[in-house]
Formats: sequence, C-alpha cells, structure tokens
Amino acid sequence: MLRITKLVPLVSILLVVAAHSSAAHHARSKAAGEAMLARFREQAPTLSDWTALTAHVRTHMLKGARLGQFPDKTPLNPLVHSEVEMDGYKVSNVALETLPGFFSTGNLYVPTRADKPYPIVLCPHGHFRDEEGNLNGRSRASMQIRCATLARMGAVVFAIDQVGAGDSQQSPHHDPISLPLQIWNNIRTIDFLLTLPDVDRNRIGVTGASGGGSQTMQLGAIDPRVTVVCPVVMMAANYDGGCVCESGLPIFRSKHHETNLAQMAAMAAPRPQLVISCGADWTVHTPEVEYPYLKSVYGLYGAGDKVDNLHLANEPHDYGPSKRKGMYPFFAKHLGLSMAPILDRNNPDRVYEPAVVIRSPEQLAVFDDEHPRPAHAVMGREAVYKLFEEATKP
Repeated sequence: MLRITKLVPLVSILLVVAAHSSAAHHARSKAAGEAMLARFREQAPTLSDWTALTAHVRTHMLKGARLGQFPDKTPLNPLVHSEVEMDGYKVSNVALETLPGFFSTGNLYVPTRADKPYPIVLCPHGHFRDEEGNLNGRSRASMQIRCATLARMGAVVFAIDQVGAGDSQQSPHHDPISLPLQIWNNIRTIDFLLTLPDVDRNRIGVTGASGGGSQTMQLGAIDPRVTVVCPVVMMAANYDGGCVCESGLPIFRSKHHETNLAQMAAMAAPRPQLVISCGADWTVHTPEVEYPYLKSVYGLYGAGDKVDNLHLANEPHDYGPSKRKGMYPFFAKHLGLSMAPILDRNNPDRVYEPAVVIRSPEQLAVFDDEHPRPAHAVMGREAVYKLFEEATKP
C-alpha cells in the first residue's frame, strides 16, 4: 500500500488520486455493497473475530490515510474572540494550531443556562455551500441552528471548518491531503474541548451530514474517546464518498484491507449510534441493507438496543429540520442533555428552533482585519504537504 516517506511531487499525488479515487471506488451497485457486507459477516462471526478484524482494519485505514504515525500533539495556542451571548448560549470564533503553522478553525457554542458538567459535541460539515454560494458549511443556517440548539440543550459544541472551506484556507479542499488533515483537526479539536472548564470527558458526541457524516464515521472508528455518533445521509455499503477529502487516499482498501462506510460505522460499536438516511441519495437502501448489518455487529456485544436508524424516505440530502429533530432526543438520551429548553411551550411534542439567531459569515469569521491569520501560518499546497510529511515521520 502507499506510504509517503518523503515529500511527493504533486504529479505523483495526482496519480494516487487517480488510482484510489476512481468512480469504481466511489460507487458500486447495491448488490456489490450487499456482497461486501456478507464477506464482512463471514470474516467476523464472533465478538473475538470482530475485535481482531477491526484492529486490523483500523491500522490499515490509518496507514492509508497517512496517519500510521500520528504527529506530536504540539501546543494548540487557541485564538478565541468575538464572543456574543444569545438566548441560552454563547458563541465565539476560534482558531487552533493543530500542527505548527496549521490551523483548525470554527465556532464554539457554550451553554449559559444548563447544568454542569457539560458534554461536548463536534459538528463537522459536508460539501454544502452557504447562502452566498461559498464552500462554507459552518455558516449555513442549518449548521448554526444545529450547534446552537445543542448548546441550549446543555452541550459545549464546536462547528469545525473542512480544510479549504470557511477560514481554513491554507490548503485547497479538493486535494488528498485534506483527508488526514481533517481527521487530525477533529482529534485535536476534541483535545481542545476537553481543556475547557466544566466539561465531561466521558460524554463526547459527533454528528455531521454528507462529507461531515464521513468525518463522523472516521472519528467514531478511530478515536475511542467518542461516546455517541450520528452520521447523517452518508453511510452506505456501495459508496465511499465522491470527494478526495473522503476517499482520495487508500483509507477504504489496500492490498492489506477492505472496508466500507457501513463497516466503518460499525467500528463504533457498542457505543450509541443513530444513523439517519433518506430516499434522495445513496442511503436509500439503509433500512434493508446497512442497518441490519450494523444491528448484527452491535448484537455481538449484546448492544442491539444502542443502534438505531431514522429513515426519511421523502427527504433530500441535507441536515434539515426532520433530521435534526431525530438527532436531538437521541443525543439527549445518551449525552444527558435536556430537551426542555427546545420544546414548544404550546406544543410539548414539537421542537422549537426559532430561538437561534442566524449570524452572517462575516460575524462568524475567525480571521479578519482585526484578527488576522498568524504571520507564521504555512500557506499553499506544497508548503502544507511538506509540513505534514515532517510531522508524520516515523
């Protein structure tokens, strides 16, 4: 399998993308996905078999993602500014130095009327564009509503930029290096959240849609600190993701391993998991194909009651109101959040989200004239590649 030991010329990177990100690797037939899951069942009929298999797959996933050797955890040097208090929560703009000279960016939402200690929730976004057409899923209304509502329920929430989106502009998004950088940013962002006052390190949730769902499943499979996961409109046995930030490196298959998103999701077992699917994308078959497989894996642990599927057959590919309203009670149950602050007083069965104030991308910006990107930031694809290669040397 591919392993970089020195800085690879960009032309070689393009060849890697061609080899590991072809349409054949992104999408398969429903029957092919079912056949993969059947093979996985045969490989791991018992819990001990499954435990050994997941250890093997996880090792080669990380090697495929060029994270066989994790970087050192250097100081995060958090930059936090522009805190604003809203109804039941505060929001700030944050940059974290996840590698020396490379920054993870996003918004921090903190409860103002909830019991301590607070669980934490990481919210990655997918390839959704904001209302102005920019690749900035963090500022979309649906993302702000999700994060602020979870904060009003009692969680400390971080809305994190994809690499190459929003304020994360040191390297382009559509490049294979985005895959390991996003995984590392997510891991280090959890590190940061665990340093905050009044947080509970034993209650950590992750949820995102589409490409954010890919990040959710990756993190659930890789980071044992995560205790609850909710991938939305992404988990499928016959689709790996159409962007190089999801499948541009051999994270799914090499000469040593084979996996798919359904098995990756199952690697979070027996931790609570809600998979949300819809009828308008590759998750259309989840209730009949992937969910039974998930149940079978959770069953090996005697934890079949900890995994669930919300399938919305008439819904589009998004993290819209119906999907959020399915996620909220699941996170409330498993993270110890309160539903009371978000229920309609006149109709206690209805979630009430209008209390969230939608802010502009400029208001949510991490780097601006008053708060410029640090002068030592590493800029450009080649410079970021070099930084990453140095950081992951054995």
